[in-house]
Amino acid sequence: MSVDISAAPKSATSPISITPSALEQLKELRAELNVEQDHFLRIGVRGGGCSGFEYQLGFDLPEEDDKQFQIGDETVLMKPGHALYLLGMEIDWATGLNNRGFTFNNPNATDTCGCGSSFSA
Repeated sequence: MSVDISAAPKSATSPISITPSALEQLKELRAELNVEQDHFLRIGVRGGGCSGFEYQLGFDLPEEDDKQFQIGDETVLMKPGHALYLLGMEIDWATGLNNRGFTFNNPNATDTCGCGSSFSA
């Protein structure tokens, strides 16, 4: 189901932050993947992974119960219940020798897996 995003209120305060390097990478991914203009960045969690929860990061259509935030040029979608696990999290883009990709610095995580893509809270 598609929702008219222009009618939905956007919060002035985002529960997460995204570094400039991660925002730049998201912009490049949008172009490479030819993401439609009506799709926005969805951030969330789901059960799974070696530590209990996995991060979700992708482009998606807005849904009726989504919370929306503006971070840089990105409109971010998040389910209300996910903020509990993500409040204060920073998403960054790493380009080191051993790790290249999005990283999640989550102050709510009590334990993380070696690859950093799952956590427990």
